[in-house]
Order: sequence, then C-alpha cells, then structure tokens
Amino acid sequence: MIALIDYGAGNLTSVKKAFAAIGVELYVPSAPADLARAAAVVVPGVGHFGSTRALAGEWTDAILERVGEGRPLLGICLGMHWLFEESDEAPGVPGLGVMSGTISKLGDVRFQEANQAGGANATDVKIPHVGWNSLSFSREAPIVSGLTPDVQMYFSHSYAAPISSETVAVTEHGHSFAAGVQRGQIAGVQFHPEKSGDAGLQVLRNFAELAR
Repeated sequence: MIALIDYGAGNLTSVKKAFAAIGVELYVPSAPADLARAAAVVVPGVGHFGSTRALAGEWTDAILERVGEGRPLLGICLGMHWLFEESDEAPGVPGLGVMSGTISKLGDVRFQEANQAGGANATDVKIPHVGWNSLSFSREAPIVSGLTPDVQMYFSHSYAAPISSETVAVTEHGHSFAAGVQRGQIAGVQFHPEKSGDAGLQVLRNFAELAR
C-alpha cells in the first residue's frame, strides 16, 4: 500500500479520492513506525512551508529510510517544495534535501536572472498563481510518461522550484520554473494532479507504477 502523510497541511481527502479513481488504495500512517509497510510514500500539502516543521525528526528519518530502501516518494505542491533543501518562505526550516536548490517566491529576481530569454518582469507576476497552465518537458521521466506537450494542469501556489538537472516538466508564469522533478524513485509536482482531470490521474498512475 501507499502511505499518505498527514502533517496538517494537505487536502488528504481529494488525494485519496484521486488515487481511488485509478484503483489504488492509500493509508494514513499515525506514527513514523507505520511507514514500515509502505510500498511508497506521498507527501501532499498546501500553504506555508513552515508547516513542514511537523515532519522534522522521526517522520523525516522514517521517510528517508524508505527512500534508502528504494521505495518511491512523491511530493505534491508544498510536498514538492519539502523535497528541496530550503525555502525562502520559511528561512531556517530545512527541507528533506533530496532535491538540490532553494524554493523562491514567484517573481523573485533570481528567477528572472536564471531565465533571461523573455517572460514578464518580476513586478508583472500575479501572485498567487492559481489556475490552469500548460507543461513543457525538459526530458523523459517515468512520472510524466504518457503526457503530451502543452498538457494543462491545475496550479495554486506562490513559491516555486528552480529549473535544474532534476527538472522534468516546466511551466511559465511570468518566468519559467520547475513544474515537475524526478531523481530516481523520488518525484515531485508543483501542480495538483488530484485536481487536474485525466492528465493528473495519469501522473498518479505513473507513480503507482513506480510503487509496483
């Protein structure tokens, strides 16, 4: 079974319903020790990066132990941010650190410097970014298998990840940022697959396949 982590910052019901729609059952572990039987782990989340403080300590250790055993890990929205080293949204709160880089606010000058080719000025970026937006793909990866270029996904966020070698999907909102990342069995998506129709369900199918 796939474990769905509840740290008080995610809409667990919609994620569970989306997985149920593809015939996959999730369970919510009540303690880190309950992760021992997980075939894979999903970390959802909405809101402030500071909420991830609840994952510090034993939860982080248990998740890293599963990752070390080769069990897949998926971060959704805030859960994807947590995969990175840190976020400007909550300085001093560490992420899991399995993806390299810092999460920055949309419109941050560092996004502009990293994406000199076009895009709006930082002051032109509407925050939060809420609604449907298309994906482009920087490389092939299991988590985005079966998706076509320009597929639309649903976003709701104010911070985003930089584009790096771990990026598999890119979206532009004033400037380009990572919409999907994958390194080995670890993946993250900035959009909400549970709210993105058939295309979002395909992402969840891809993750479930990794778990098999």
